[in-house]
Amino acid sequence: MKKVVIVMLALLLASPVFAQGTSEQTSAAPKTLVVSTWGLSEDSLWSEVYEPFEKQYNCKVVLDTGNGQERYTKLLGDPNSTVDVIELAQKNTADGVAAGAFASIAPSDITDFSSLIPGAQDIIKSGSGAPYTLNSIGIMYDKKLAGMEIKEWADLWDPRLKGKIAIPDITTTFGPAFMMMASDVKGVALSSDKGETAFKQLEALKPNVVRSYAKASDVANLFKNGEVAVAVIGDFGVPVVSKADPDAVYMVPASGSYANFNVINVAKNSKNRELAIAYINYRLNAETETRTAKVLNEAPVNGKVVLTPEVAANKTVGDVAAKAKMVDFNFVNPQMASWIDRYNRLMNK
Repeated sequence: MKKVVIVMLALLLASPVFAQGTSEQTSAAPKTLVVSTWGLSEDSLWSEVYEPFEKQYNCKVVLDTGNGQERYTKLLGDPNSTVDVIELAQKNTADGVAAGAFASIAPSDITDFSSLIPGAQDIIKSGSGAPYTLNSIGIMYDKKLAGMEIKEWADLWDPRLKGKIAIPDITTTFGPAFMMMASDVKGVALSSDKGETAFKQLEALKPNVVRSYAKASDVANLFKNGEVAVAVIGDFGVPVVSKADPDAVYMVPASGSYANFNVINVAKNSKNRELAIAYINYRLNAETETRTAKVLNEAPVNGKVVLTPEVAANKTVGDVAAKAKMVDFNFVNPQMASWIDRYNRLMNK
């Protein structure tokens, strides 16, 4: 009887079904990392960032994409959110820090901290997350369709551009930067009159504006369909628009641009902090930033990255970065609720 039992047990252990069940029980399933991001150039992000990260860390990346303001509001309003890391512009990042929406990230968490540019280090030290790219706004235009050459920000108010311009909506990454630029054109600091000059400028510009947009892909479609000839746009959107309209060129006025760091934060309720920090470090290493600079038009924050002149074109590096102004979101954010209401009443009536 004992021999029979032993033989049956041996056969059971050797069976494929038993072996498979044992394997499944002893090997941990890959973790899932939910990344909230814009979704711009998604194919390139998958090939250059997400898929290599999945392979290296034996995990699965799931994206939650959309406009930065929408994604931030969604995260803040959902206590059961599964988002692990969220990528936002400085405006929404500042809101999130004030609201306590993020887990803390210390300089000691960042493997390449000492290699990051000073501005990025300062943001990490302040407890506002980890910047992974610096971007800025310029003017993209099709000279033939515009009917004129554009050299400076003030040229946007030229009557020849009536019904030809797209501008970023005030709720987007560069909405506040656009307001700052409009005020600067008149030589007035945005904070000195709480945006009054900027709104007067916006009202004067309205005849030239076809549309205020939420995403760079919207601008690409407008150019592709011949609906606009000029757009104020972040440099990260240049490749998308260039593909839609090869005749559209990007320029940064000699007076300078307006810059923004895109920042990664770990959601406060994330249950995957270790993997989330690994993702942040993966985004910030020199190898990844070299690849994303080439295919995503992202200016690196890792100082070890060296770009060729060709790759550096249309990015917030060198002279463009040196002359770029930063928006003071400590001033801007408290104004946003009233500004958004005023902007919508002005531009949508």
